Amino acid sequence: METNARPATWKILLAFSIIYFVWGSTFLAIRVGVHEVPPLLLAAMRFGVAGVVMYAWMRLKGTSSPTLRQWAGASLLGLMIFVVDYGCLFWAEQRVPSGIAAVVLATIPVFITLFEIALLRTQRLTLRLGIALLLGLVGVAVLMNRSFSLGEAPINRAGAMALLVAALSWSLSTVLTRKLPLPESKPMSAAAQMVSGGIQLTVLAAVTGELRGFRAEAVSASAWFALIYLIIAGSIVGYTAYLWLLHYESPMRVGTYAYVNPVVAVALGYFIGGEPVGARTVMGTLMVLVSVIAITTTPKPRVQALPRDAEFGRLSEAEP
Repeated sequence: METNARPATWKILLAFSIIYFVWGSTFLAIRVGVHEVPPLLLAAMRFGVAGVVMYAWMRLKGTSSPTLRQWAGASLLGLMIFVVDYGCLFWAEQRVPSGIAAVVLATIPVFITLFEIALLRTQRLTLRLGIALLLGLVGVAVLMNRSFSLGEAPINRAGAMALLVAALSWSLSTVLTRKLPLPESKPMSAAAQMVSGGIQLTVLAAVTGELRGFRAEAVSASAWFALIYLIIAGSIVGYTAYLWLLHYESPMRVGTYAYVNPVVAVALGYFIGGEPVGARTVMGTLMVLVSVIAITTTPKPRVQALPRDAEFGRLSEAEP
C-alpha cells in the first residue's frame, strides 16, 4: 500500500535486504542448529521466545490481548504452521541440504493455487497456470527423484516427504487464515501463533523424548548463535521489516522474497555450508522459480459463483 509520507530509499532497500537475505539465510542457520539440538526442541525455543517477545512488545504498545476465540484460531494456525510446517522443516534439515529445503518450500504458491482451483474454485485453470503448475511439480520431482540424480547424491526420501508435508501444511494454513477468528493486529496475530506454536512444539518435543538426554552445556557456541540468529534476525527483525514494507510497497513487490530466498539459501549452502550444487539442483531450482514467478504474477480472475469472502490472501501472516 503506497502512502504519501514515503521513507528514505535506503530504508526501503534495507528492509528488502533483510527479507531477501536474512530470511534466505535462516535455512542454513536451521541446518547448523539441528545438528546439535533436537529439531522440535530447537523450533520450540525459536518460536516460543520470539512469540513471547513480540507479544510483550505489542502489549506495551497498547495492543489488546487476543480473545479466547482468537487464541483458538491462533492455536490452530500455530499447529499447522509451527508444529507441522516448521516441525517437518527442522526435522528434514537433519537429512536434506538447506538449499534443497528452501527450494521445495518455495513451491507453496503452487499448492495454494491448486487449492484455489480444486477446492475453493477461486481461480480458473488457464493454459498459463497449467504450464506453471506442471513446471513447478516437475521441478520438485527433479529434485527428489532418486534415479535422476545427474551425478548428485540422492535426496533422503523421508526428509523429502517431510518437506512436501511442510509445504502442504503452510498452503492449507494460508487458505484458513481468512476463515479463522484472529486478532486484527497482524503483529499480535503472529505473536499469538508463535506463542501457541512454541508451546505445542515443547509438548511434542517432550512426548517424543527429545528432552531426555539433552544437555545444553554440550551444545557448541555455533549452534547457540544459530538459535539466537533465528530468534532475533529471522523472526523478530525479519517479520518487522516485512510488515513495515507492506505499508509502503505493493504486496506483489514485497512477495518477491519468495523468488530470492531459495537462491540465497542455495548459494549460502554451497559457499558456507559446503552443500553440493550440481545440474539436478540447478535444473530443479530454475523450474520451481519460473513456476512461482508465473503463478504469482498471473492476474486472478473474479469468479462470479463464489462470494467475496471465499477469497484469501496470497501472503501468510508468519515468516519463513
